[in-house]
Amino acid sequence: MEGRETDASRSPLWLPVLALVVGLAVTVALALVSQAQYNRNEKRLLHLRAGDAGALVASTLPGLQSSLASAAALADATNGNVKRFVTFVAPYVGRRSGQFASLSLWKLSALGKGPLAVAGVTPELSRSPSKAAAFLSAAARHPGLNVIGLFQSSDPRLGLAFSEPGISGAYFAYAENRLPASRRSRLQSSNQFAGLHYAIYLGREPSLQNLIVSDLTHPPLPGRRAIVVVPFGNTALTLEMSTQHSLAGSLPQRLPWIIAIVGALLSLAAAAGTGVLVQRRRSAERLARENRALYAEQRGIAQQLQHALLPDRLPQLSGVETSGRYEAGEQGVDVGGDWYDVIELADRRLLVVIGDVAGRGLRAATTMARLRYAIHAYSRDSEDPAEILTKLARLVRLSDGGQLATILCALVDVDAHSISVASAGHLPPLLIHDGQGSYVESHTGLPIGVDQVVYRSNTVSAPPAATLIAFTDGLVEHRGEHLDDSLDRLRRAAVGRDAALPELLGELLSELHSGAFSDDIAIVGLRWTS
Repeated sequence: MEGRETDASRSPLWLPVLALVVGLAVTVALALVSQAQYNRNEKRLLHLRAGDAGALVASTLPGLQSSLASAAALADATNGNVKRFVTFVAPYVGRRSGQFASLSLWKLSALGKGPLAVAGVTPELSRSPSKAAAFLSAAARHPGLNVIGLFQSSDPRLGLAFSEPGISGAYFAYAENRLPASRRSRLQSSNQFAGLHYAIYLGREPSLQNLIVSDLTHPPLPGRRAIVVVPFGNTALTLEMSTQHSLAGSLPQRLPWIIAIVGALLSLAAAAGTGVLVQRRRSAERLARENRALYAEQRGIAQQLQHALLPDRLPQLSGVETSGRYEAGEQGVDVGGDWYDVIELADRRLLVVIGDVAGRGLRAATTMARLRYAIHAYSRDSEDPAEILTKLARLVRLSDGGQLATILCALVDVDAHSISVASAGHLPPLLIHDGQGSYVESHTGLPIGVDQVVYRSNTVSAPPAATLIAFTDGLVEHRGEHLDDSLDRLRRAAVGRDAALPELLGELLSELHSGAFSDDIAIVGLRWTS
C-alpha cells in the first residue's frame, strides 16, 4: 500500500517534464515553419530582384547593337571610307561618355592585315590575327551581333562584331569594352543591384573562366543565389545574384529566433508552473490524507463517545425481545443528539425511550445525557410516560441555550400486551402485526424546552407477536419529500418482512438510506415473541 502511494506521489513529477517537452516541440515546430516561410519569401524576393536586374542588363544591349549596326552600314555604303568611319564612330568611343573602349573597321577579304581603321585603343583581337580571322569569319556566316571574350590577356576585354543581314557584308564594325583586371566592379548605384552580390558571366553557365564583372573579389557568390540568363547576340549573359542582407527586413529574419527564445522561455515557465502546481497538489494530497486520518480519528472518538452515552445492553424479558441501532450522519465529527433507551421497570414492564436533541457537538451530547439520566431518575418514582415528560419540561430549560429536544416515551406492559405512549414533539412509533402496520396515535405535545407544559399519554393494545418500532426523524426525512409520504414509505418497508428484530432494524436502515446518512439515526424496537 505504501509502495503504491509512493509511486502515485512521484508520478506527477513527469508532468513538468511533459510540459517542457511539449512546449519545446511546439516551439521548434513554429520556429521551423517561420524559418521555412522566411526562406520562401527571401527566395521569391531574390528572384524578383534578379529578374529586374536582368531586365536592366537586357535594356542596354539594343544600344550597343544599334551603334555597331550603324557603323557597319556606313562602312558598307562608303565602301570602307576610313575617314568617314572614324568621324562617325568617334562619339561612341572614350572613357567618359563612350560606349566602347575601341571601335574598328575590318574588311572581310583582308582579315589577316588587321583593321582598316581604329577609334580608341588598339583592339586586343588584333594582337592575335588567327583568332581575329576565325572569329570574324564565323561572324560573317552569322549576321547580327557576335560576341567574344578576351579574358586571358593582361588587358581583358569583351569583343562585339556586327554584320548587317541583307548588305554585302564586306566590312565589319568591331568594338571592344575593357573589363577590370580583377573583374571587380560596382553597379550598386542602380536600385536593381543595391543590397545584392552579383556576378555576370559570358555564356549560359556561371563559369569563373568566363566571368565578366562581379562586386566580389573572389567569386562564387555566397549564400542563397538566383540566376537569370539574358540573350546577348550569338550567346547569352548569365547574371548570378545573392543577398547581402535580408530582403524582407530584419524582423522576418529574426522571427524564428524570437519564436525559439520566447517559446523556450514560455516552455520553461510552463514546466516550472506545472512543477509548482504538482508540488502544491502533492502537498494538498498529503494534507488531505492527514485530514482524512485526523477526521477518521476524531470521528472514531465521537462515535465511541456517542455509544458511551447509549445503553451497553438492553433488558431482555421472557416473552419479548428488544434491539436498538444508532448510525452517525455525515455532517462531521461532532457528537450527535439522537439516543434511545429501554428501562426495565417492576412487574415485567419496560419504558421505551427515544429522543433527538437539536444540534450537534458537546452541548447536544451534554443535554442528551442530562435528559437520559433524568428519565432514569423519574422512572423510579413514576411509570407514567406523560408524567415523566412533564417533569422533564419543568426541570430542563433547553431554550435558554437555544436547544430543543423531542422525546417519545412508551410504557410497555409485556404480559398485558398494552402500550402507553406520550410524545414531546416526536414522531409516532410504528406498530406492526398480522402483516399490517400503523402508527400509534398519541397526544403530541411541544418539544422539551419550549415551555412548561403538561403532557398526556394514550394507551393501545398490542396483538400477539406484534412489533413496536420507534425512531428519530433522520430515518424517514428526505429533502423535498412530504413527511406523510416519508412515514408511509417506512411503513411499507417494515411490513411483510420475516426477519429477526435486529436484522429488521438493519434492513430498514439500509433500504431507507442506501447512501450516506445526512443526519444521525436512532431506532429501537420491541417484539412480543408470543
